[in-house]
Amino acid sequence: MPSYEEDLSEFERRNTQVLGISTDQVFSNEAWAKSMGGLSYPLLSDNWPYGHVCAQYGVLRGSGMAERAIFVIDRQGIIRYVDVHDIDEQPPTDKIIEALDRLK
Repeated sequence: MPSYEEDLSEFERRNTQVLGISTDQVFSNEAWAKSMGGLSYPLLSDNWPYGHVCAQYGVLRGSGMAERAIFVIDRQGIIRYVDVHDIDEQPPTDKIIEALDRLK
């Protein structure tokens, strides 16, 4: 997620809101973000009811962790792009930017 901080100007140029979400509690998210030097975009907690949003998007693992997933959602709330990666892999930012450019 810190890499998205580095590319934030590219997202802003496309009038895009970056959000992070995890199944961790708010205080855990805050501590994690602080340990990374902070984030300038929201990091949301899907902790109660546990993993509800992640389950709705089909990315809640049986272990209770969320997959590393990227969703591009247009202004009408329609999912236009989905990229699910192994938890240890960084999804490629260029593919996300391409998906955003296709929304124009």
